[in-house]
Amino acid sequence: MKKTLIYIIVAAVLVGLAAWKIADNKKKQDTEVKEVAKQVDKINVNVITVSRENIDTDYAANGTFIPKQELQQSSEISGRIVSVLVKEGSKVGAGQVLATIKRDAIEVDVTQAQNNLQNAIIDNQRYENAYKTGGVTKQQLDNSRLQLKNMQAAVRAQGVKINDTSIRAGISGTINKKMVEPGTVVSPGTALFEIVNINSLKLSVLVDESQIGRIQLGQEVPINVNVLPNDSFSGRITFIAPKSDVSLNFPVEIEVQNRGNLKAGMYATATFKTNHGAETQNMLTVPAEAFVNGVSSGQLFIVNNGTAKLIKVQTGKVYGDKVQIISGLNGGEQVITSGQINLDNGSKINIVK
Repeated sequence: MKKTLIYIIVAAVLVGLAAWKIADNKKKQDTEVKEVAKQVDKINVNVITVSRENIDTDYAANGTFIPKQELQQSSEISGRIVSVLVKEGSKVGAGQVLATIKRDAIEVDVTQAQNNLQNAIIDNQRYENAYKTGGVTKQQLDNSRLQLKNMQAAVRAQGVKINDTSIRAGISGTINKKMVEPGTVVSPGTALFEIVNINSLKLSVLVDESQIGRIQLGQEVPINVNVLPNDSFSGRITFIAPKSDVSLNFPVEIEVQNRGNLKAGMYATATFKTNHGAETQNMLTVPAEAFVNGVSSGQLFIVNNGTAKLIKVQTGKVYGDKVQIISGLNGGEQVITSGQINLDNGSKINIVK
C-alpha cells in the first residue's frame, strides 16, 4: 500500500514538473514571438559614423606609351622593288630614300613625253608665226597653245612618276617593321615600312569625369614607369578629349621626352596633383555607395531615432570611393550605406553593423 502511494506521489511530481516546463517554454516562446514581431517591420541596414579624415587628393591614372609619330610608309605607284636600303632598327630622316622601284618603263614614257613636248613647241611656234600673217585662225592658235600646255603637263607628270620610284620616309624615326624585299611587286597604298618616332612619347590615359575638371593643358604631370621603378619621369598634358567615352572617361595624352630608356607600349602611371599642391586634405567624407540614385543626387539616409531620414547634402570632389561633403552634415551622424533601395523617408530600421 505504501509502495503504491509512493508511485502515485512520484508520478504527480513528474506531471507537475512537465506542466511547469511546458508553461515556461510557452512563456519564452511568446517573448521571442513578440520580439520578432517588433523586428518584422524593420529594414536591416549598415551604417557608418560620419567623421573628418585626411584624404589623398592626388589622382592616379594608368596607361601605355604610344609614339608621338607613327607612319605606315606606302608606295605611290605600281612597280617592282629593285632595292631596299634600310633594315628594321635603322634610324631614318624625313625624305630619306628607303627603297627604289624599277623605272625602265617610266623612263621610256618620260622620253616619249619629252619628244611630244618638242613637237608641240615647234608646232606652236609655226601657228604663232602664221597667225601674225593671217595664215591660221585664232581658234587654231588657241588649240596649238592648249596642246603645248598639255605636253608640258605630261612631262611634269612623268617627272613625278620618276620621283615616286624612290620611296622616301615621310617622318624621321626608326624602322620598326619592314614588309618588303627586292622583287616584291607593289601597288599604290601598299604598306612597305612602319616608321615610329619615339624621341618623345605620349602617355595615353583615361581620366574619370569627376577628375577631369582638375587638370588642364600644359600641366606638368609626374609619371612612374612600372619597369623602371628607380627612374623618375614627368610629362606635359597636350590633349584632353572634349567628349567622354561610354564609360564617362576622358582620353588624355601626356607628352614625355624620351631619354632613351622608354619604349612605346610600356605601362605607366600618371599622378595628377591638385591645384593647392598638398598631398592630403582633412575633410568630411562619406562613401559613394551611401548616396541614393548616385552621387549626383546628393541624397543620403541618416539614422534618426530608429528610423531612416532622407536628407540633401552638397557634395564636393570624389576621391576614389570617398565623396567630399561641403554642407548638410556636421560629423557624428550615422549615414546608411546599404539597404537604401528598400527605404522610404521615415522607414523603421534595424542596424546590422
